[in-house]
Amino acid sequence: MTATRDRVRIVDTALLSDDWYTLKKVTFDFLRRDGTWQRQNRETYDRGNGATILLHSPRSGNIVLTRQFRMPAFVNGHDGMLIEAPGGLLDDASPEERIRLEAEEETGYRVSEIRKVFEAYMSPGSVTEKLYFFIGEYDASMRINDGGGVVDEGEDLEVLELPLRTALQMIDDGEIVDGKTIMLLQYLALRELGAGRSL
Repeated sequence: MTATRDRVRIVDTALLSDDWYTLKKVTFDFLRRDGTWQRQNRETYDRGNGATILLHSPRSGNIVLTRQFRMPAFVNGHDGMLIEAPGGLLDDASPEERIRLEAEEETGYRVSEIRKVFEAYMSPGSVTEKLYFFIGEYDASMRINDGGGVVDEGEDLEVLELPLRTALQMIDDGEIVDGKTIMLLQYLALRELGAGRSL
Protein backbone atom coordinates (compact mmCIF):
# COMPACT_ATOMS: atom_id res chain seq x y z
CA MET A 1 0.00 0.00 0.00
CA THR A 2 1.34 3.44 -0.95
CA ALA A 3 2.07 5.77 1.97
CA THR A 4 -0.43 8.63 2.22
CA ARG A 5 2.31 11.26 1.78
CA ASP A 6 3.03 9.73 -1.64
CA ARG A 7 -0.63 10.03 -2.64
CA VAL A 8 -0.95 13.77 -1.97
CA ARG A 9 0.64 16.54 -4.04
CA ILE A 10 -0.19 20.03 -2.78
CA VAL A 11 -0.57 22.39 -5.74
CA ASP A 12 -1.53 25.65 -3.99
CA THR A 13 -2.51 27.01 -0.59
CA ALA A 14 -4.50 30.27 -0.42
CA LEU A 15 -5.17 32.15 2.82
CA LEU A 16 -8.88 33.04 2.96
CA SER A 17 -9.07 34.48 6.47
CA ASP A 18 -6.65 35.28 9.28
CA ASP A 19 -8.96 37.11 11.66
CA TRP A 20 -9.23 34.93 14.76
CA TYR A 21 -7.72 31.70 13.40
CA THR A 22 -6.70 30.75 9.86
CA LEU A 23 -8.93 29.53 7.07
CA LYS A 24 -7.08 28.24 4.00
CA LYS A 25 -8.08 26.80 0.64
CA VAL A 26 -5.80 23.92 -0.36
CA THR A 27 -5.65 22.70 -3.94
CA PHE A 28 -4.07 19.26 -4.27
CA ASP A 29 -3.81 16.20 -6.45
CA PHE A 30 -4.84 12.93 -4.80
CA LEU A 31 -3.87 9.46 -6.04
CA ARG A 32 -7.05 7.42 -6.01
CA ARG A 33 -7.14 3.70 -5.28
CA ASP A 34 -7.66 2.97 -8.98
CA GLY A 35 -4.30 4.60 -9.78
CA THR A 36 -5.61 7.86 -11.25
CA TRP A 37 -4.77 11.35 -9.99
CA GLN A 38 -7.65 13.68 -9.18
CA ARG A 39 -7.45 17.46 -8.58
CA GLN A 40 -9.37 18.49 -5.43
CA ASN A 41 -9.96 21.62 -3.33
CA ARG A 42 -10.60 21.68 0.41
CA GLU A 43 -10.88 24.42 3.00
CA THR A 44 -9.09 23.87 6.30
CA TYR A 45 -9.79 25.83 9.47
CA ASP A 46 -6.80 25.86 11.81
CA ARG A 47 -7.49 26.95 15.37
CA GLY A 48 -4.83 24.80 17.03
CA ASN A 49 -5.31 21.71 19.17
CA GLY A 50 -7.30 21.54 22.39
CA ALA A 51 -8.04 19.55 25.51
CA THR A 52 -11.16 18.66 27.46
CA ILE A 53 -11.82 17.00 30.82
CA LEU A 54 -14.68 15.34 32.65
CA LEU A 55 -14.45 15.81 36.41
CA HIS A 56 -16.13 13.08 38.41
CA SER A 57 -16.45 12.09 42.04
CA PRO A 58 -16.25 8.33 42.59
CA ARG A 59 -17.67 8.84 46.08
CA SER A 60 -20.84 10.71 45.09
CA GLY A 61 -21.15 9.58 41.48
CA ASN A 62 -21.47 13.21 40.38
CA ILE A 63 -19.80 14.96 37.47
CA VAL A 64 -19.07 18.64 36.76
CA LEU A 65 -20.08 20.35 33.51
CA THR A 66 -20.53 23.95 32.39
CA ARG A 67 -23.19 25.84 30.46
CA GLN A 68 -22.16 28.64 28.11
CA PHE A 69 -23.27 30.52 25.01
CA ARG A 70 -21.92 29.24 21.67
CA MET A 71 -22.58 31.44 18.64
CA PRO A 72 -22.03 28.72 15.98
CA ALA A 73 -24.71 26.55 17.62
CA PHE A 74 -26.99 29.58 17.93
CA VAL A 75 -26.82 30.44 14.22
CA ASN A 76 -27.53 26.76 13.42
CA GLY A 77 -30.91 26.77 15.20
CA HIS A 78 -29.94 25.91 18.80
CA ASP A 79 -30.64 28.39 21.60
CA GLY A 80 -26.85 28.61 21.92
CA MET A 81 -26.56 27.63 25.59
CA LEU A 82 -24.52 24.44 25.43
CA ILE A 83 -23.77 22.11 28.34
CA GLU A 84 -20.16 21.00 28.01
CA ALA A 85 -17.17 19.42 29.66
CA PRO A 86 -14.52 22.06 30.47
CA GLY A 87 -11.93 22.58 27.79
CA GLY A 88 -9.85 24.96 25.74
CA LEU A 89 -7.16 25.43 23.14
CA LEU A 90 -3.61 24.46 24.08
CA ASP A 91 -2.00 27.79 23.12
CA ASP A 92 1.52 26.31 23.22
CA ALA A 93 0.98 24.56 26.59
CA SER A 94 1.02 20.79 27.00
CA PRO A 95 -2.43 19.14 27.05
CA GLU A 96 -1.97 18.28 30.75
CA GLU A 97 -0.98 21.83 31.70
CA ARG A 98 -3.77 23.40 29.70
CA ILE A 99 -6.55 21.17 30.97
CA ARG A 100 -5.64 21.71 34.61
CA LEU A 101 -5.80 25.47 34.03
CA GLU A 102 -9.06 25.27 32.08
CA ALA A 103 -10.69 23.11 34.77
CA GLU A 104 -9.73 25.65 37.42
CA GLU A 105 -10.83 28.69 35.39
CA GLU A 106 -14.12 27.18 34.28
CA THR A 107 -15.24 25.12 37.29
CA GLY A 108 -13.22 26.45 40.22
CA TYR A 109 -11.73 23.02 40.98
CA ARG A 110 -7.95 22.62 41.18
CA VAL A 111 -7.45 19.00 40.14
CA SER A 112 -4.17 17.18 40.52
CA GLU A 113 -4.86 13.61 39.39
CA ILE A 114 -5.87 13.51 35.74
CA ARG A 115 -5.68 10.73 33.19
CA LYS A 116 -5.62 11.04 29.41
CA VAL A 117 -8.08 8.58 27.92
CA PHE A 118 -7.82 9.22 24.16
CA GLU A 119 -7.27 11.74 21.35
CA ALA A 120 -9.73 12.51 18.56
CA TYR A 121 -10.27 14.76 15.56
CA MET A 122 -13.72 16.24 16.07
CA SER A 123 -14.48 17.49 12.55
CA PRO A 124 -11.72 16.18 10.24
CA GLY A 125 -13.53 17.17 7.06
CA SER A 126 -12.74 20.84 7.63
CA VAL A 127 -11.12 21.55 11.02
CA THR A 128 -7.50 20.65 11.81
CA GLU A 129 -8.04 20.55 15.60
CA LYS A 130 -7.19 17.43 17.57
CA LEU A 131 -8.64 17.15 21.08
CA TYR A 132 -6.96 15.46 24.03
CA PHE A 133 -9.56 13.89 26.34
CA PHE A 134 -9.02 13.59 30.10
CA ILE A 135 -10.81 12.22 33.15
CA GLY A 136 -10.14 13.73 36.56
CA GLU A 137 -11.40 13.09 40.07
CA TYR A 138 -12.65 15.92 42.26
CA ASP A 139 -14.08 16.52 45.72
CA ALA A 140 -15.27 19.59 47.63
CA SER A 141 -11.82 20.24 49.13
CA MET A 142 -10.43 20.99 45.65
CA ARG A 143 -12.77 23.94 45.01
CA ILE A 144 -10.73 27.12 45.25
CA ASN A 145 -13.14 29.57 43.57
CA ASP A 146 -16.54 29.76 41.86
CA GLY A 147 -15.23 29.17 38.34
CA GLY A 148 -17.15 30.76 35.51
CA GLY A 149 -14.30 31.35 33.07
CA VAL A 150 -12.18 34.37 32.18
CA VAL A 151 -14.21 37.56 31.78
CA ASP A 152 -11.59 39.23 29.54
CA GLU A 153 -11.99 36.30 27.10
CA GLY A 154 -15.76 36.76 26.98
CA GLU A 155 -16.47 33.69 29.09
CA ASP A 156 -19.58 33.60 31.27
CA LEU A 157 -20.01 29.97 32.35
CA GLU A 158 -22.49 28.41 34.73
CA VAL A 159 -21.04 25.47 36.69
CA LEU A 160 -23.26 22.39 36.91
CA GLU A 161 -22.76 19.47 39.29
CA LEU A 162 -25.07 16.54 38.67
CA PRO A 163 -25.22 12.74 38.84
CA LEU A 164 -23.72 10.85 35.92
CA ARG A 165 -27.07 9.11 35.42
CA THR A 166 -28.79 12.50 35.02
CA ALA A 167 -26.20 13.67 32.48
CA LEU A 168 -26.69 10.49 30.44
CA GLN A 169 -30.46 11.07 30.45
CA MET A 170 -29.81 14.63 29.27
CA ILE A 171 -28.09 13.18 26.20
CA ASP A 172 -31.18 11.05 25.48
CA ASP A 173 -33.42 14.09 26.00
CA GLY A 174 -31.37 16.28 23.66
CA GLU A 175 -30.25 18.66 26.41
CA ILE A 176 -26.57 17.72 25.99
CA VAL A 177 -25.58 17.94 22.32
CA ASP A 178 -21.87 18.77 22.52
CA GLY A 179 -19.83 15.98 20.91
CA LYS A 180 -16.79 16.01 23.22
CA THR A 181 -19.04 15.97 26.28
CA ILE A 182 -21.11 13.05 25.01
CA MET A 183 -17.93 11.09 24.30
CA LEU A 184 -16.55 11.65 27.81
CA LEU A 185 -19.85 10.87 29.54
CA GLN A 186 -20.26 7.63 27.59
CA TYR A 187 -16.62 6.70 28.25
CA LEU A 188 -17.11 7.17 31.99
CA ALA A 189 -20.41 5.26 31.93
CA LEU A 190 -18.77 2.30 30.21
CA ARG A 191 -15.92 2.34 32.74
CA GLU A 192 -18.35 2.42 35.65
CA LEU A 193 -20.39 -0.45 34.26
CA GLY A 194 -17.18 -2.38 33.48
CA ALA A 195 -16.17 -1.96 37.13
CA GLY A 196 -19.48 -3.45 38.21
CA ARG A 197 -20.91 -0.16 39.55
CA SER A 198 -24.47 0.83 38.83
CA LEU A 199 -25.19 4.18 37.21
